[in-house]
Amino acid sequence: MLKKKTSSLDVIRIHNAVFYAYHGVLSDEQSLGGKFEVDVDLFCDLSKGAKTDSLKQTVDYERVYDCIKELVLGKRYFLVEALANTIAAGILKKFKQVQKVVVKVRKPGAPVKGVIDYVEIETTRERN
Repeated sequence: MLKKKTSSLDVIRIHNAVFYAYHGVLSDEQSLGGKFEVDVDLFCDLSKGAKTDSLKQTVDYERVYDCIKELVLGKRYFLVEALANTIAAGILKKFKQVQKVVVKVRKPGAPVKGVIDYVEIETTRERN
């Protein structure tokens, strides 16, 4: 029988959720919009869900996706940093099982004077 350490956390990852939104400092970014990509790592104890095979005993990642979508599309931000922080705080507020969250927000083709694939912000937040 497998025994799990009580101090360890499991991870649910949502990778590359893509949204079209209107974030940015420049007026063109705010009026024309652009693509934003989001990754989240949710650190939580998944042992109850694993044991019971019940969605009610785990973190429903479809609800997490809906939360991310609502936060990305619900308000315009000048800074990708502010958006990443809002997503992290929103997930911790809504999903009590999540003890720590790592959020990455990518902005492909960010307006810089050079050739880049994207700019990415990574934010880590933990429950107190």
